[in-house]
Amino acid sequence: MDGRGDGNAHFNFSLSLKPSGLGRLVDDRVGFRLADLQERQQQLILVCGGFRVQLQADPLLRTKLRQADAAGAMLGGLWNGAYLIAEAGLLDGYECAFHPDGWVMMAELFTKVKVTGHSHVVDRRRISCAGANSSLSMMLKVVRRGTRQELVSAVEEVLSCDKMRETFDVSVVSIDIDPTLPQSLKTALELMNSNIEDPIGVDEVAQYAGISRRHLKRLFCQHVKATPPRYYLELRLTHARQLLQYTNKPLLEVAIASGFVTSSHFQRRFREMFDIAPGQFRKRTNR
Repeated sequence: MDGRGDGNAHFNFSLSLKPSGLGRLVDDRVGFRLADLQERQQQLILVCGGFRVQLQADPLLRTKLRQADAAGAMLGGLWNGAYLIAEAGLLDGYECAFHPDGWVMMAELFTKVKVTGHSHVVDRRRISCAGANSSLSMMLKVVRRGTRQELVSAVEEVLSCDKMRETFDVSVVSIDIDPTLPQSLKTALELMNSNIEDPIGVDEVAQYAGISRRHLKRLFCQHVKATPPRYYLELRLTHARQLLQYTNKPLLEVAIASGFVTSSHFQRRFREMFDIAPGQFRKRTNR
């Protein structure tokens, strides 16, 4: 990899491809087969997931990852690629980032893995990010570990044109508490994310954040592009959608776990937001 700061090569990388469901490589002109990976010679192995990736155990990949770990390699997962690292038993006791649609699944399947709401995590010899956009920030942290700060700063400068520092698009489905947000807003967001099953009032959120209700609304509209009640509702309904997709909980239990007192109220709100009834959504995702 070319160091933009001084023009010298600082990192080398290679691409290994896993056969598709049709038994062939996605593109046999790129990379090499997983079976040919020399895992004990790698410093970092990154498992790349994606929206349509099937999360199934892979004995060969499991073996490669375990041997790489034994040799001291750093292991990483992009999007839902961390699932395969967890499935190999190599994320126990580590924090990791994961795409929000899979948080519930990860909590159910891997109780020893600490799934966070951060966009990316670097925890000792484990790295992970929730999606493609956060992979750059994750890799910059890795680069910062192994090279000079001057080079890191040069790379950040090259990438800075893609950053819109004036506004923040903090969507419910990929929430990461940006460190540059106002502290009172970060406090409010963290409070709402921690109180989904037992929602608290907006006045209480504002009081806990140390600001007025009007100031809280202004901050939400500026940075989150939604009012506090609307954001909180979407947060709870998104949590409910995860429960419907990745658990077998009855609708009433899903409603209660998402902060709704009655099933009818929950179902009405769910349909309003996702344009589909909760029961129909579960049937569609479980086909």
